[in-house]
Amino acid sequence: MLANRGWPFDGDRRREDHGFFGPDSPTWRVWTSPTALLGFQRSIAVEAFDPFLTASVTDTQGIYTDPMGRLDSTLTYFTIVAIGDSRAAIESSELLQKVHARATGIEPISGKRYSANDPASQLWIHLTGWHSVLKCYETYGPGPLSRADEDRYWADCAIAAELQTCDPATVPTSRDGVRQYFAEQRPRLCWSENADRVARQILYPPTDTTNRRVAWAARRLTPAVIVTLPRWMRHLSGLDQRRLTDATIVPATKAAMASARPLPIRLRFADIVAPSIRPVWENALRGRPPLRDEVVTPSQARERYGSAAIRNPARSGVPEH
Repeated sequence: MLANRGWPFDGDRRREDHGFFGPDSPTWRVWTSPTALLGFQRSIAVEAFDPFLTASVTDTQGIYTDPMGRLDSTLTYFTIVAIGDSRAAIESSELLQKVHARATGIEPISGKRYSANDPASQLWIHLTGWHSVLKCYETYGPGPLSRADEDRYWADCAIAAELQTCDPATVPTSRDGVRQYFAEQRPRLCWSENADRVARQILYPPTDTTNRRVAWAARRLTPAVIVTLPRWMRHLSGLDQRRLTDATIVPATKAAMASARPLPIRLRFADIVAPSIRPVWENALRGRPPLRDEVVTPSQARERYGSAAIRNPARSGVPEH
């Protein structure tokens, strides 16, 4: 997604509010779990099946020329939207769309034009990310959410989609709706040389361009990612493994994720994998209370902190502090 780290988020700035969901939400629990990092790795593997996404990644080359920067930026954007304050989320969203506006070209398999800001492409990325993070939370973390929490999680997912160019009418708001969405997408998904390169870049990072500790950790977590992929994806891509590996990797990964659950360990791991998410996690989980004890909507946040509000401060309605 983002090609650079120019984040507007300042870890030293006091939070304006609780963001869009708040600390009591299942979204906060899921996206601050150590399994979120594993879910992000899974989401890239799944996204690679979209030929338009792989065309964009191949043309921009950022994932290959600056893999650590791309990892840091993309994971941080999703984390800011999930648990950051609304100001950081709106500013990050506007930055993302500006970067994506430059990512256009021709998808070589179909010959059709792609655009990174296309609503359908953004929905694919958004749902794949939120689904993958929840999938890994359920498989390797505390387990499935309660029915009420799951309903709220997918409602939160739809709210978060408002930060991208997604058409709100197309965003599913339930597990069944998400399953139907992926079933509808399956006929257009495929595997290609570009897809294989994208997936292997994140599942088996090269040590010459990637932090060695990150490459080492990613390669050892890859079998756990493969377990969570649909069987047809494993077969089509060749990213498969023996059933014995499936059986042994799940309990081992559960134990590893449990050991990483204490916040200081999570923060240390974040320093290595995606340094920009550390201040987001830390500010949300053990920072000072926000200036306003409230949860807001994206439209409210956009009025307060969007570029239009900055050009006309009188529109924001935010008290001075």
